[in-house]
Amino acid sequence: MVEIKTNESLAAMRESGRVVARALAAVREKAAPGVALTELDRAAREVLTEAGAGSPFLDYHPEWAPVPFPAVVCVSVNDAIVHGIPDGTRLAPGDLVSVDCGATLGGWAGDSAVSFTVGPARPEDTRLIAAAEEALEAGIAAAVVGNRIGDIAHAIGRVCRAAGYGIPDGFGGHGIGRAMHEDPGVPNEGRPGRGMKLRHGMVLAIEPMLIGGGTDEHYTARDGWTIRTSDGSRASHAEHTVAITDDGPRVLTAP
Repeated sequence: MVEIKTNESLAAMRESGRVVARALAAVREKAAPGVALTELDRAAREVLTEAGAGSPFLDYHPEWAPVPFPAVVCVSVNDAIVHGIPDGTRLAPGDLVSVDCGATLGGWAGDSAVSFTVGPARPEDTRLIAAAEEALEAGIAAAVVGNRIGDIAHAIGRVCRAAGYGIPDGFGGHGIGRAMHEDPGVPNEGRPGRGMKLRHGMVLAIEPMLIGGGTDEHYTARDGWTIRTSDGSRASHAEHTVAITDDGPRVLTAP
């Protein structure tokens, strides 16, 4: 079931989205060579606490996961695509880092992700991150009243494939509102004109994930959470929570 949000609800979701944006900014500012991934999680926690917000990530335990997620952010480094658990690993110059963060405030959730490099970036990493951001922008542009979920999926997939990157099958965006994960699912590749029709008041988390080596293959690491590229190539992830409105898409997690 897809809940259609009122204008008042969208305004409330914008506030949770602002908290997510601030948390991601704090993590990015903290990231530097020698900094442990747990320190990035701590930076995000401080923002959530200051805002009086909760975390939909902390203790999240889907049926496929062996243990509840132990942090408020997913930190995925280099060949990790998504769901990386922050641990004592320290960042090194040139690392490609993807950070996914959520917040709940006033009963509403927000979810966003960003990728960046630590220190000087390799040209191929710069291109990979830019492609993820371009794919996200394309998906957002397609998120208009009267379009369908397939139009968003097609817009994302077209950018990824044209750039020569892989798309991990089975992972994509989702509806969001009172819970972090709601219907409908939003694939990162698909056929235009297919799927649920978009209408004012729907809210979607749109999140392209790209594999730099061009293959779609991936595997789950021993921790039961982290998804890694099978070929060892690097990955990037970009995400925003987006409201479908009669005035066009509204990015609720924008800074």
